[in-house]
Amino acid sequence: MRLINLTPHELAIYDEGTTVLRVPPSGQVARCEQHENVVEVISVDGHRIAVLIVDYGEVEGLPQPEAGTRYVVSRLVAEACRDRRDLLIPGPGIRDDQGRIVGCRGLARI
Repeated sequence: MRLINLTPHELAIYDEGTTVLRVPPSGQVARCEQHENVVEVISVDGHRIAVLIVDYGEVEGLPQPEAGTRYVVSRLVAEACRDRRDLLIPGPGIRDDQGRIVGCRGLARI
């Protein structure tokens, strides 16, 4: 089976604490269109901060299903394409001693 990473980040997939697979980004990223509207501006410690309403639209950059191929995408893309059984998302995150995500435990499906 082919596994194609449609995220902008390398995936490090772990099993029992050991990295079993590193999947580099494919160079193609599947994303949802993003629409932003400023609904107010607040002041925090003298800084003006925009408060937005963010809506997501059509999925872009997602190939058609291909036999024997699974695509790793963001949760947002997978949620927008619930009918696609070939889409996977990173499983629960694995963090280093400073709290940064360094990999995931397996892959998941929506």
